[in-house]
Amino acid sequence: MANEVRATTTMEKIVSLAKRRGFIFPSSEIYGGLNSCWDYGPLGVELKNNVKRAWWKANVQERDDLVGLDAGILMHPRVWEASGHLEGFTDPLVDCKNCKQRFRADHLTTERCPECGGELTEARNFNLMFKTYLGPVEESAAIVYLRPETAQGIFVNFQNVLTTTRKKIPFGVAQIGKSFRNEITPGNFTFRTREFEQMEIEYFVKPGTDEEFYKQWVEDRFKWYIDLGITPERLRLRPHDPDELAHYAKGCSDIEYYFPMGWSELEGIANRTDFDLKRHSEFSGNKLEVFDQETNEHYIPYVIEPSAGADRATLAFLLDAYTEEPDKDETRVVLRLHPALAPYKVGVLPLSRKEPLVKLAKEITAKLRRYWMTDYDDAKSIGRRYRRQDEIGTPYCVTVDFDSLEDQAVTIRDRDTMEQTRVPIAELVNVLREKLEF
Repeated sequence: MANEVRATTTMEKIVSLAKRRGFIFPSSEIYGGLNSCWDYGPLGVELKNNVKRAWWKANVQERDDLVGLDAGILMHPRVWEASGHLEGFTDPLVDCKNCKQRFRADHLTTERCPECGGELTEARNFNLMFKTYLGPVEESAAIVYLRPETAQGIFVNFQNVLTTTRKKIPFGVAQIGKSFRNEITPGNFTFRTREFEQMEIEYFVKPGTDEEFYKQWVEDRFKWYIDLGITPERLRLRPHDPDELAHYAKGCSDIEYYFPMGWSELEGIANRTDFDLKRHSEFSGNKLEVFDQETNEHYIPYVIEPSAGADRATLAFLLDAYTEEPDKDETRVVLRLHPALAPYKVGVLPLSRKEPLVKLAKEITAKLRRYWMTDYDDAKSIGRRYRRQDEIGTPYCVTVDFDSLEDQAVTIRDRDTMEQTRVPIAELVNVLREKLEF
């Protein structure tokens, strides 16, 4: 399968574009950077926010069986005892006695250091959670952890959500938030980092109906990526083998994307059974269950968990949109992002910097900004400005020329087809609204 699929570009080209155009910068770059930590620039924060907004719209806004939550990053330490993270969230590590580099033992294919051939230490387990202290004096303060996942915040708020929303099973809780894992082998740009953002759903169902809902969530989540422009051939569904499953999972499937480094996980959908609510019931002493009036019984719901990375999704959309095509004697670089994801929806380009034209162009920009993120661009030739807007993924450019002063019309240029259409300024918002409806 992998031999039949081609990546759109190399990771090096995307890293270069991201830095040059202001999508993603190395973190703390003026101090030499920090390994596998990244900052989202002016365009990157818009793209990532649009990815999160599209996810929230599809899963919360457009459904009546899901509600949202924003739980805190710091949680009671007992949460991580109940979840199993304190005991089992570890990687086996080895160190090279010669070059001092550290490796995951389960990723090595040799008994010697893969870098220098030196002797390796015995493997030891390393917990992936970041530890910190809650209180003014470290010695007496309580140890707390930066959450390694957002899911537990949903589980411990299960009764709060159930009581305040009066939702009935089946229903779900969605959350977008930062998580932290002290990964030993991060890399591949923003694919694997120590600080990342998750988009997770915990969907609670009655035991016995879980397989049906699991199957539906797998289908829905796969379709979401395609609806937002991901090339279907670069997506695949990989069900986990029985020996891959977590001890509490009844089933799990990964949605994988063909990144430049090959097929890798984009999102996981798991049937976690009643493990989480049952554990938190045991550790907290609170019954996290529901009452079924029809059958007159109490039960702990099963949960289906679609868990996606906002950073990985943003990277996949960026990679998949990247296109190079010949344009006369040059190569035209175009980010064919879905309009819902594009950082700027419209670019306003005055043909000249002469005052009457600039005044009209800025009036049009101010009007459009009430509805969409809009970029005003008057630097260099009009051709160069079109190329710049193409490279950052702007779906439509509005050109204000000298005729606009007389006929009160402007030209709309389509990013993908490069077709140009003359439109009265009075109708511009309605025309763009129709084009940008999603």
